[in-house]
Amino acid sequence: MTPLRTLETVTFDNSYARLPEVFCAKVNPTPFSAPPFLISVNPAGLDLLDLDPLEATRPEFAGVFGGSLLVPGMEPLAMLYSGHQFGVYVPQLGDGRAILLGEVKNERGERWDLHLKGAGMTPFSRDGDGRSVLRSAIREYLCCEAMHGLGIPTTRALCLVGSDDKVYREQVETAATIVRMAPSHVRFGTFEIFYYRKQHEHLKVLADYVIDQHFPHLRDASEKYARFFAEVVERTAQLVAKWQAVGWAHGVLNTDNMSILGITLDYGPYGFMDDYDPGFICNHSDHNGRYAFNQQPYIGLWNLSCLAQTLLPLAPKEELKAALDSYQTSVDRHYRGLMRAKLGLVEKRAEDEGLLQDLQSLLVGSRVDYTIFWRELGTFSSAAGATNDRLREHFLNRERFDVWAEQYCARLLSEQSRDEERRHRMDRVNPKYILRNYLAQGAIEKAQQKDYSEIDRLLTLLQNPFSEQAGMDFYAAAPPNWGKHISVSCSS
Repeated sequence: MTPLRTLETVTFDNSYARLPEVFCAKVNPTPFSAPPFLISVNPAGLDLLDLDPLEATRPEFAGVFGGSLLVPGMEPLAMLYSGHQFGVYVPQLGDGRAILLGEVKNERGERWDLHLKGAGMTPFSRDGDGRSVLRSAIREYLCCEAMHGLGIPTTRALCLVGSDDKVYREQVETAATIVRMAPSHVRFGTFEIFYYRKQHEHLKVLADYVIDQHFPHLRDASEKYARFFAEVVERTAQLVAKWQAVGWAHGVLNTDNMSILGITLDYGPYGFMDDYDPGFICNHSDHNGRYAFNQQPYIGLWNLSCLAQTLLPLAPKEELKAALDSYQTSVDRHYRGLMRAKLGLVEKRAEDEGLLQDLQSLLVGSRVDYTIFWRELGTFSSAAGATNDRLREHFLNRERFDVWAEQYCARLLSEQSRDEERRHRMDRVNPKYILRNYLAQGAIEKAQQKDYSEIDRLLTLLQNPFSEQAGMDFYAAAPPNWGKHISVSCSS
């Protein structure tokens, strides 16, 4: 059994801090003026660090993860990067309100960055105050674990710490910190800054570091930089396909928000779709719809092309282009596989594309709730004479649904699908619970009144989104009309 550790005995191995000084700025968190207090702790996050759960009951826990205390082994730093924001290159960004406290190595040999968001000003804060508001911290904390529960690669959440310090955004709010964890927080933009500064020697150091730490099988490979890029392309394609299948939009897919490891990074104005809408825009600041839901596959390609550009000093152009050219095929392959599973189909057939497209057209035409429909599709009966009224009632054009249902039934019977077995399979890939905006808003409003119970309730619920949970049907229902129109911005 893995021995549990205290704050003082956690094992740090800060590889990023050993890189040349140009890669970061050494800076400590800025303590709140009001004492920090623990709002929520994620038991799964504690387990990843081998931390004893009793540590969260110590006042020092809130002190460390609220930015007022350091423990032995921490080497705080703000990471340097640049990036393309809404298609425009910004020469320097960097961690403006987040500080990498250190890298914990657990007993399983896994490495986890402890990234403290809302830690105060850094040399990269520009005109910002370096703080996170409680509202945005709650949204990121919950969505990290909701995405992990859905099987989507993501940063993880350790804890939320609050303060009564005031922060000024669109209105006066209270401050908070979130500790997010990932094997690395290196971004596409980390490569971009050294490429555009023509500091190719630093670019090579970065590439070698990332390969050594996270792609060790490529250390001694021929054309390792091109092969590294090909793996980033594949990971990104898989990630985007999973977003599309579950109906989730990132909102700000700038290159500085793209992880080199193909994990979901930086939860700002994200959103799960309620009614199915391919053009869904979750960020009210995205006036031109650059990051609309149906644009995400293309933006993934666009961002990868920016990364490919940075690797030109290290890898042959032809090999980078070949990897880039594989992206769309990979996205399509993974997406189709995910959607076949959502349909409960086992065999791969050419006609399935038409079956899916016809269904999506029906969903759009009737503004059907995306998550609820897919979950209920598992109840579809292929028995002779079955009317499937429960599903039929979702649609305005029910005769058109009947035509589709007849085709779907025939498709199921052609592979000898058994309803009960198929439903079990479908329930494992079609979630019952997602983090709808209005549910997050409800937790935020309670938290602003010092009631944090809804945060923990949602955290527990969303870590098991495919399982029926007693007494939780409220959280699986369609949102009220007001809940479909919550405005989410970059400060969220």
